[in-house]
Formats: sequence, C-alpha cells, structure tokens
Amino acid sequence: MEAKIALAGNPNSGKTTIFNLLCGTKEKVGNWPGTTVEKKEGILEYRGKRFRVVDLPGVYSLSAYSIDERIARDFLVNEKPDLVVAIVDATNIERNLFLVSQLLEMGVNLLIDLNMMDIVSSKGINIDTEKLSKLLNVDIVETVANRGIGIDELKGRIFKNLSERKNLIPLRIDYGIEMEEAIEKIETILKENYETALPGRVVAIKLLEKDPDFIKSIEGKPFFNEINVIIEETEKRIEKTYGEDIESFSIERRYAFLKGLARECVKKGRSETASLSDKLDKILLNKVLGLPLFLFFMYLLFYLVFSIGNPLADLIDAGFASLGDYLRIIFEKQAFPNWATSLLLDGILAGVGSVLVFLPNIALLFLGISILEDSGYLARAAFLMDKIMHTLGLHGKSFIPLLIGFGCNVPAIMATRTLESRKDRLLTILIIPLMSCSARLPVYVLFANAFFPRYQGLVVFSLYLIGILLALFVAKVAKNIFFKEEVTPFVMELPPYRIPTLRNVLLQMWIRSFLFIKRAGTVIASAVIIIWALSSLPPGVEYASQNSIIGRIGSILAPVFKPAGFGNWQASVALLFGIVAKETVIGTLGTLYGEETLRTTLREVFTPLSAYAFLLMTLIYIPCIATIATIKKETNLKWAMVTTLYSLVLGWLVSVLFYQIGKVL
Repeated sequence: MEAKIALAGNPNSGKTTIFNLLCGTKEKVGNWPGTTVEKKEGILEYRGKRFRVVDLPGVYSLSAYSIDERIARDFLVNEKPDLVVAIVDATNIERNLFLVSQLLEMGVNLLIDLNMMDIVSSKGINIDTEKLSKLLNVDIVETVANRGIGIDELKGRIFKNLSERKNLIPLRIDYGIEMEEAIEKIETILKENYETALPGRVVAIKLLEKDPDFIKSIEGKPFFNEINVIIEETEKRIEKTYGEDIESFSIERRYAFLKGLARECVKKGRSETASLSDKLDKILLNKVLGLPLFLFFMYLLFYLVFSIGNPLADLIDAGFASLGDYLRIIFEKQAFPNWATSLLLDGILAGVGSVLVFLPNIALLFLGISILEDSGYLARAAFLMDKIMHTLGLHGKSFIPLLIGFGCNVPAIMATRTLESRKDRLLTILIIPLMSCSARLPVYVLFANAFFPRYQGLVVFSLYLIGILLALFVAKVAKNIFFKEEVTPFVMELPPYRIPTLRNVLLQMWIRSFLFIKRAGTVIASAVIIIWALSSLPPGVEYASQNSIIGRIGSILAPVFKPAGFGNWQASVALLFGIVAKETVIGTLGTLYGEETLRTTLREVFTPLSAYAFLLMTLIYIPCIATIATIKKETNLKWAMVTTLYSLVLGWLVSVLFYQIGKVL
C-alpha cells in the first residue's frame, strides 16, 4: 500500500513548485469532492518506493472560514496522511509557522521545508534550523525550490521519516490561565463522554473558538449544555479582562508563541524593517541592559508604592485610631463588659486594622504589576531570566509562575500545570514559596517604615530580590539531589507590546485588592479573635502578658529565634500565626502591642539589624496553609512536607547568619 503524503503551506510559499519537483509529470488533476477547487495528486518514486503526494490548497490556517481551509482540515482529519510536509516561506517565518503550529498541535507526523532560503540569506537573516528543529521536535529541510536546491535532501528526509516511525507528541501552546482552565474542563468532559479523531485538547480549543464544524459535531449530545456553559463563561471572562473575543485572544497567544520561537531561532539582518515591539525588545531584552533595566523598573515600582502609598496609609491609620477612641468612649458610656470592649477594640479592630492600614500600598503594587502585565513587559522578564534558569536546570518558562507568585503563591503553583515535564513542575513548585506574595508586603511595609524610613523602597526591593536569588539557589540544589536529567527545549511566548487600558488595569487592581480585603475580614479576623482569646486566658491574667496562654506558647518558641535577634515571645507567636496567613503576622503584633502604638513599640523591642533578620524569616519560613494545601493537591504529601521543612530550616539559617554576621560587622 502506498504511503500518503500531504503538502501543506500558505499561498505563495512555493508549494506547487515543490510538488512538481517531487512528482515530475506523474500527476493527476481533478476537483475536491463537492467543490470546484482543483485537487492535484502525484507519485513520488524514491529508492524503489512509491508515495502518493496530495497538494492541499494553500491556506494560512486550519479554521473553517473558507472552502480551502475546510478542505485542508477535513483531509488531515479524515484521510490521516502518513506524513505532512509543511512548505514554509522562510522570509516570513512567523506568519507561515502559524499553520505549522496548528499542525503540530494536531499531532500529525510533520516535516518542515524552509523554502526561499536564498532570499533569506540575501536579506542578512540567519535562521538557526537546528535549534528550530529541536524546539519544535520535528525534522527541517532547507530548499530553494525555484532553483531545485535541497530537493534531493527533501526526498531523503521524506523516505527516512516514513521508514522510521516515531512517537508523536502534540505541541502544547500556553493559552493563558483563563483559556487553559476551560480547555482542561472541556477535555475532561470529552474524554469521559466522546471519542474524537483529534487530540482532545485541539477539540477543546476549537470549541472555545466556536468553530462551527466542531460545535455542530457535539450539538444534541448529553454533555453539550455543560460544555456550552464553560464556553460562554470563558468568553465573558476574556472579553471583560482583555476586551477581545476568544478566537482573537487564542490567535494572539499563538502568535506570541511564534514570536518567542522566532526570537530564539531567527536573527534579522539590518535590511529587515523592525516593528515597534522589535525596536523596544532591542533595548529591553538587550544582553547587557535588559536585566539592569528590569531591576530598575522593579525598584521604581516599590519606590512609587511607598512614596504615594504611605501618606494614604497614614490617613487610614489615623482613621482607625480615631475610630478606636470614639468606640471606646461609646462602650464606656454604654457600660459594655470589659471582655467585649477588649475583643472588639484590642482584638478585632487592632488586629484587622493593623493589616488594612497597608491597603494603599497593596493596591498600588497590584496596579503596577497589572500595568507591566498588560503592556507585555512582564513576559519579557521571564525571557531575560531564560539563561539563568537554564543553568539551574529549569525552563525560562518557570519564571512565569514565579512572577505570579508575587501576587499569590496559590495560583502560581497552579500555573505550573503549563510546564511540560514533571521535573520542571516540581522544581518550580518547590521554590514558588520564596516569592514575596502580597500577603508578606504589609509586614515589609510596617518594619521598613518603622526602622528604615529613608530607604523603605530599597529595603522591600531587596527582600523581593533575595527571594528570587534564594529560589535560584534552592532550585540548583534540589535539581542535583532529586533530578539530574537534561533540560528539555522550550519556547517563550512574547506577546506584542500594548498600551495598558485603564479599565483593565483598574479592574485587575480591584479584583486583587478585594481579595486582600476579604482575607482581612475573614481569615485574619478569625485568627485575631483566637489570638485575643489566647491573650486573655486564663481568666484574670493581664491581657497579652507573658503569663497568658499565648505568652506561654511564645516563651517556649522564643529561645529558638534568639540567635536571630528576635527572641521575644511576641515575635515568635506572630510567626506561628503567620502560617495561617502571612498578613496575620501584623494582625498578631497589632493585637498584642496595640494598633495605635505598634510602630513605637516595635522600635523598643527590635533593632534595625534584628528587624531585617525578622523580615528575612518572614520571607523564607513555612508557606501559609493555603499554599501547603495547594502543593499537596498538585503533587503529593511528600513534596508538601519537603517544602515546609526546607523553608523553615532555610529561614532560620539565613536570619541567624545575617544577624550574627551583622553584629560582628
């Protein structure tokens, strides 16, 4: 039986010329069934073998908007050719690889022919074919079809490809958290209820894009309504967040992947007209300037968070103080029981208020991150870290979940699902807790304001930077202990630069800030009530004294932290309750010391040296309960325990070393 080969490519890619060179005069011309579109078939004879070659219509993609596209897709799905040769116009590689990416997602047996390589050379463009082949996991041949160059090699590669069957792994492009969540849900439904000719992931993507053929194929099925709800919810979510429909959004994500691929493998000559994104990337991704510029932007962000946020935080602080005084007078007039007054004012108001004071700083941080994210620059930060991450045995792509960790460690850990290998996922999950999430920021802000008022931005920036450096160190050590295989190649998606929309950045800031407020009103409020109760018991004890239950617990833990410079029982208890939620560190201190006099009291029990050591401990030690639970869910109990234990030991060692060395200096 003759093997079947399909030639696919964009219009004007040289596909017909390649077809003629492969088949010579052994061709048959007809029409595709039910159409007037010309269908060309031919015979390739090579080393005594005969192969049937089908020249598919020239298309830019495999959507169903044109007859040509439908013909090409139907042939690939229904006829299942043994090999697809994708003819790529190498002078416009990004656009041409769009079709290639769709073919690879389908999991077809593919061979890429980079055509018009003479024009590529004349333009001074250099394509690293070997690297491109490795990244896409597919063979690539270079040709100049109009001069017959490379055709013999192409025939040889076709013969070899058909002779040596290989395990085909479909390409996986990251479509962003909104689409990925929906893809996973739809894929699960399809796997349980419906047999598909294509990989379930491809079908899920096409359903989300509302491809009419795919929608029609499941209409009337028992699970149709369930999938339709997912599609509509995802569409609303993407339109609300990005102002685009799902199909446009998915196309943009695919082009972001291809842009990253081109950046890895294509070096443009001087004669190439660069886009605005290319011009900006020459500066922002420069080998020398790129990383310093990124660090400068991060420092600038923290500087603005403090210079603008602190006056607003002081107003809220004064408001809580006035509210406390007013309520105390009211409660005294109404003869409120002492315990109720203490619970409401010393417990809830002091504890929750000490956290909410930092809402302006939190909101400004989220605003800055949203602007960087919406502009497309945040994705470049991952690209800048690519080489560093590779030396540590990680994908540069792993830096994306780490960046998400600056907001919250929980979604960051879930974002590791986009990493292909188990090793990369586990290593990334292990180090995400070292990223300074927004819950730690109130602790940083409080101590920086109390002990380093002139250098607040620099102090907080240093903690974020130390977290990243420690994460890289832990990744290197963990790789050598647990994983020793090579790093698999990957492509970093680089979306185009955009002017951030005011609506989107404000929306993202509000959503994240509201979660902070919600946590303050639920988790932290619950924690401070428990802390207040433990500070008031046994009955008759002085509130928040060392003889209270919480004081006794803290006194047991305090000697452990004495070498780090903060051997007082209040600090120990704050760290203990910080495991519930990191903001609770402040809530605990506010409950024990009082919200109004918190900064003054801290200056009496800490020195600048011990205060920074305490911040290091807060940065590194045990993740919050929600993070630990997510690690267990995404991996297993073993890795949750490993993360908990290593972070506790590392936090203690770093804070002790810093304090002891600082004392000597």
